[in-house]
Amino acid sequence: MDTRRLVGLFLGPLLFLLVLLLPQPEGMNPAAQNVAAVTLLMATWWISEAIPIAATALLPIVFFPLLGVMSTAQTTSAYANHLIYLFLGGFLIAMAMQKWNLHRRIALHTIRIVGVSPSRTVLGFMLATAFLSMWISNTATAMMMLPIGLAVIASRDENESPDKAFAVALMLGIAYAASIGGVATLIGTPPNAILAGVLEKTTGRTIGFAEWMGFALPLSLVMLAIAWLYLTRIAYPSRNGGSAQTRELLREQLQQLGPTGWEEKWILAVFTGVAAAWILRGLVDVAWLKGVGDATIAMAGATLLFLIPSDWRKGRFLLDWESAVKLPWEIIILFGGGFTLAAGFAESGLTAWVVSQLGLLHDTPHWLLIAAVTLMVIFLTEVTSNTATATIVLPVMGALAAAMGMEAAQLMIPAAIAASYAFMLPVATPPNAIVFSSGQLSIPQMARAGLWMNLIASLAITVFILTFARF
Repeated sequence: MDTRRLVGLFLGPLLFLLVLLLPQPEGMNPAAQNVAAVTLLMATWWISEAIPIAATALLPIVFFPLLGVMSTAQTTSAYANHLIYLFLGGFLIAMAMQKWNLHRRIALHTIRIVGVSPSRTVLGFMLATAFLSMWISNTATAMMMLPIGLAVIASRDENESPDKAFAVALMLGIAYAASIGGVATLIGTPPNAILAGVLEKTTGRTIGFAEWMGFALPLSLVMLAIAWLYLTRIAYPSRNGGSAQTRELLREQLQQLGPTGWEEKWILAVFTGVAAAWILRGLVDVAWLKGVGDATIAMAGATLLFLIPSDWRKGRFLLDWESAVKLPWEIIILFGGGFTLAAGFAESGLTAWVVSQLGLLHDTPHWLLIAAVTLMVIFLTEVTSNTATATIVLPVMGALAAAMGMEAAQLMIPAAIAASYAFMLPVATPPNAIVFSSGQLSIPQMARAGLWMNLIASLAITVFILTFARF
């Protein structure tokens, strides 16, 4: 056990007991003080990763009933929030794509179509990575794209003079695109789903799949273009020309996959149908579908994959439970913990107390507050899990927005996006760690490029919230 985990393991309970035993702050009721104590314990263990983050997410089930915050039934109901099933359905569809290598075929075709010059190759990898990350976990996407990227780098190095700038730009492009693409959909990255759940729990405001995509997809496209231009034109421009070997390598990899199987075609049809239904549900008003939410559509698509056979005689289907059990269940439990914490903030009155304490900030310009929150969360995520950061920060952002006379979403949305936009360090996000493990770049190279990307991202998020979000 490293020092950070060891310190966190003992510091968490110490802070928990300290807050419980302190005199009650003016205006704060006992239940709110108890929620504050539990929140400090969970935040300390999440940041230090003293125990698995999913185990920490289960603490409200123990402490909220014991401390009189909420009953066991109330507490556990948040772990079955409808948004958890939206994510579950999305995960299952992604598992089917990965099982039959459909995601790999999409990636290879995208890269080949875009082009094989250094900057176009980086663009092709970024487009493929960003698109897949909208629907598949950014970790899985980065893991899949890394060996393809390394093969392209090796092919170029064998047939031309080694191009270190191209290698660094390609590796960072994969990491950045995995994070940027995930922001575009509600199921693309955990902080988005946490945002939707916390916002609904605390304000009653729901965010639909199409509504979120209408705002976040343009932001992702702008950030993707900026990241590509920055990497290939400013940070790590390549001097080499196009490579016929790269085109040949992509052709060989597609040949290894063989012709598109009917299983892939069925999965693509289900995936396209689910995505279209998510988008159309927010645009078309059909009376008999009024009770149907995004989670229902996701689970319908996932269930279909268990029903469509891949080999009828042997009883095999497009998706089986052996594949489904590999889901990231810890993320799903983490969502439940985050939603329960948000409910505890609201039920206990802790949100109202925080609002009363933040009244001093009332005269701060809104644009400055949004920019400050965005920048703070981005750099906080550099050293903590983005999911844990979003879970801790979002209820506080809702309270801060209320104290400032702002809509809760005006601060919660930039905080959620910022939690996915940490580009500096290998520990900031799984895609960063994955590309760093390739040995193609150093921490100073990643930090230098990532610092500028963090600053650009905070500016872009602030501008989008103040302008485009209004529509």
